[in-house]
Amino acid sequence: MHKLLQLQSALLKEIDKYEKLVSERDQPIDWERVHISSCAKLGYLMAEERGVDPVLAASACAIHDYGRIITGKQENHAEAGYLPVQDFLKKTGLFTEEEMKTLSIAVKNHSKKSEVGGPIEEIVKDADVLDFYQYGYIMPRQEQQARLEKLLKKK
Repeated sequence: MHKLLQLQSALLKEIDKYEKLVSERDQPIDWERVHISSCAKLGYLMAEERGVDPVLAASACAIHDYGRIITGKQENHAEAGYLPVQDFLKKTGLFTEEEMKTLSIAVKNHSKKSEVGGPIEEIVKDADVLDFYQYGYIMPRQEQQARLEKLLKKK
């Protein structure tokens, strides 16, 4: 669990840095702080239930919006985060090359809610929509709503 805490600490420092660098944002910067933590918690629990590495899944959930953190923009944030998150992950020194590949692919693909990806990607997509739901955010895309409805029916 120590690895996850170190990652979140490093990510919060990144948010602090980009808060000063990016003045216009589609989402409040405080939402980013809340979202990384609550998505990580949801991802950890889902991973345990699904038999997936919970620390890796929670880490993917924590970093999935890295593109929005560094650009401030919602549009194309998943793709925008793909390469920069790899540099961020390398700097942390917390993950193997294979783990960094898994994490960065989850970042890149998390907005494709109607496509099925690997187990980590699926946990990120599910945690993302559940987190939006639990905070009362409206999900404008049909694929987000469909994923949420499918999750809620399982429970």
